[in-house]
Amino acid sequence: MPLGLEDKKRIVAEVNEAAGAALSAVLADYRGVAVQDMTALRRNARENQVYLRVVRNSLLRRAVAETEFECLQEALTGPTIVAFSNEDPGAAARVLQDFAEDHEHFEIKALSIGGRLLGPGDIEVLAKMPTLDQARAMLMSVLLAPAVRLARTLNEVPARLTRTVAAVREQKQQAA
Repeated sequence: MPLGLEDKKRIVAEVNEAAGAALSAVLADYRGVAVQDMTALRRNARENQVYLRVVRNSLLRRAVAETEFECLQEALTGPTIVAFSNEDPGAAARVLQDFAEDHEHFEIKALSIGGRLLGPGDIEVLAKMPTLDQARAMLMSVLLAPAVRLARTLNEVPARLTRTVAAVREQKQQAA
């Protein structure tokens, strides 16, 4: 069933809004993937706060025009599914990469982050980016490391003194 002009405008506006709020985008070719597998992919995307949509290339070109993801236009060939990460830049890459590992027909075409177009080989780099919580934990461990070392050093002085006194007491007991 062909889409009417109003439906097309609504789709372009919805995808444009998602692109405007997104941190990264991933394009993939979904030919040969079963419907139940696509349903599972959509469910996984929702759970990871990833906007996932099958869009005609002509509509996607209009939707990403004048956004940070305009660079994706050169990769728009064949059937396309687009995934936008809203909260975590690596979320869409992780979701689609995990899906592609289990489905040989599913092929990552391109990805974009920060207005740069990256090839499908770079998806692993984006997928391995830490989440916001992981980044915070890493930062906190770096900030706490000097304080922990200082506490251990200060704690070692009385512990060493105690061990020395215990050794002297033990020598006196053996001598007596």
